[in-house]
Amino acid sequence: MSKFQLSRRQTLAGLSAAGAMSVFGAPFSLSARAQDAQIKAVLGIIRLASQAPSFIAMERGYFKAENLDMEFKYFEAAQPMAVAIAGGDVDYGVTAMSGGLINLAEKNAVKVIGGSLQEEKGLAGQIILASNKAYEAGLTEPKHLAGKSFGITTAGSSFHFMAYKIAKANNIPLSEITLRPLQKVGAVVGALTSGQIDAWAIQPSIAKKMIAEGAAKQIGLVSDVAPDYQVTTVFTSTKNAAEERVKTEAFIRAYSKAIDDYNAALVDKTASAEEVDAIAKFVHKYVEMDLPFEQAKANLVNGAMRINKGLALSLGSVTEQLNWFKDEKMVKDTITSEMLFDTSYVKTI
Repeated sequence: MSKFQLSRRQTLAGLSAAGAMSVFGAPFSLSARAQDAQIKAVLGIIRLASQAPSFIAMERGYFKAENLDMEFKYFEAAQPMAVAIAGGDVDYGVTAMSGGLINLAEKNAVKVIGGSLQEEKGLAGQIILASNKAYEAGLTEPKHLAGKSFGITTAGSSFHFMAYKIAKANNIPLSEITLRPLQKVGAVVGALTSGQIDAWAIQPSIAKKMIAEGAAKQIGLVSDVAPDYQVTTVFTSTKNAAEERVKTEAFIRAYSKAIDDYNAALVDKTASAEEVDAIAKFVHKYVEMDLPFEQAKANLVNGAMRINKGLALSLGSVTEQLNWFKDEKMVKDTITSEMLFDTSYVKTI
């Protein structure tokens, strides 16, 4: 009987406390309700190995653990992804800064909130390639690019910026290199393979595959001309950055956990062979699915680049990119760093 009375007292006390918290709006009640319903979110994806943390976070349940019901939406280039984020169809994107993204920031539609892929001395990084035809004709080093053609997806893309950095490092006016906008990465691969363009620079997972297949020749490294280049950034809508802080911080935590897994397995090589296999299998579900696993794994391992811990942002590099876009008259001179970057979410380096 006493046992029943004690249990009853505890129950009543619990109900009383719950009622009080309901009246006074205690955070416990709110957080319990929040945990019951996951927050829907959409992440823009380009099917590249550099997006590996997106796939790891999805497959290992890191998004779900942060109460995010995450959906992937696929794109072929950075600019349309930025437009989708500004329009509210996509919540987050991890890709290169583009002129379109910066112009949307000027309209107070998007914000860069973090950094992802970055060049680092000592790692292969992005590779400068020449077509076999151009290589045989003497394009064996970047200093020979004057008078040659260089593939880009769109004007104002990361490929455009890399062409500028390569030209500047080799004292070549960019006007002496013919830029060929081909819209999609796949189209640039095809054009270089067939000799329709002379040169390109791309992430090592793609470049090393092309070299191994005899489709192109390596003539240099982007890290030699831009050693601290912030290749990709994390961005979201201005509305998300300002009004959805809980959701955005949850996304950053989940993604950061996946970055740690990626860097340990593929960059720092401190993980076990079993862990490397596991990471490769996650990525293979989304990238190079047409290849046998062992070949896709080799491409991933050989092409790994550093992804910034905690999505830290290289403010110097992205500011340089912003200034370049201004100098090239692709964005307005009036666009400021404050319009483009929200540095309240991650560490800046």
